[in-house]
Amino acid sequence: MHSMDLNLLTALEALLNEGSVFGAARRMNLSTPAMSRTLGRIRQALGDEILVRAGRRMVPTPRALELHGRVRGLLEEARLMMRPEGIADPSTLIRGFTVRASDYVAGVFGASLQAIAAQEAPQITLRFADQGKEDVAALREGRIDLDIGVLGRIGPEIRMQTLLRDRFVAVVRSGHQFVKGGMTARRFAAATHVSTSRRGLSHGPIDDALAAQGLSRRVRFVVPGFHAAMLTAAASDVVAAVPLAVATTAMRLGLRIRYLELPVSTPEIAIAQAWHPRFDKDAGHRWLRQAVRKALTGHRAGAGRRAGGAKPSLPVD
Repeated sequence: MHSMDLNLLTALEALLNEGSVFGAARRMNLSTPAMSRTLGRIRQALGDEILVRAGRRMVPTPRALELHGRVRGLLEEARLMMRPEGIADPSTLIRGFTVRASDYVAGVFGASLQAIAAQEAPQITLRFADQGKEDVAALREGRIDLDIGVLGRIGPEIRMQTLLRDRFVAVVRSGHQFVKGGMTARRFAAATHVSTSRRGLSHGPIDDALAAQGLSRRVRFVVPGFHAAMLTAAASDVVAAVPLAVATTAMRLGLRIRYLELPVSTPEIAIAQAWHPRFDKDAGHRWLRQAVRKALTGHRAGAGRRAGGAKPSLPVD
């Protein structure tokens, strides 16, 4: 650019995020003709079309894709630099946060997090993004603000905080034979099962535990999310294995299911949140991390009360 104009960078970020002139104009509270003129200035400054028409929609050019993460990073650094250190009044915070999470996290804890946000920071926007490819680049480039879930190997500089531990239980419909007749490892293995795997896998820790006893189960359905598995079990004699928090949330909402302890031992699930260290001292991001922890803690306490003494999700010290 011949002259520094942060307004053009802000407009470029909006155009790349929205993928349309109309969407970017609405996001920046401008008229569509005004945003169209701004896109023209951006094209002239960068020597690239940035967005080109493909049928009825606009698609980014390779140059635009290259710039996307860098533009967001630059603007975030500018916002942090101009924000007074330590000033954190969530009620006045006007900001959007993107959280990458599985259906487990979003389905179970999303409502609690939304309620906390509505009370403490009513002007923020929370966007839940599908896990998809769990790449650390999304955190480094600022495409997501927070990653929540069962996190595996992650970049060495990324901050991570374990929030709670959960365990798998067997879920069946209310009238299932296991509810009255009990469930042994052999009867469990002989049942028809629905398995949960985003990669389409039908074998997991439960199968390893059964194999140690000389048993194997019949997996006839594989679905990408726990809630789909649970709904399948609720409408049939199929058995699903889901985290306890998923089962108790569904029962609280009226789904006619029951959960039973698995007849084999499986590893606990550790739910954690991860973020890039550049947000360590960012007041808004600190509020988000605290709100997530509060949402998960509140659900854990409520699940313990509703289960009438059954072992709830486990807190992390």
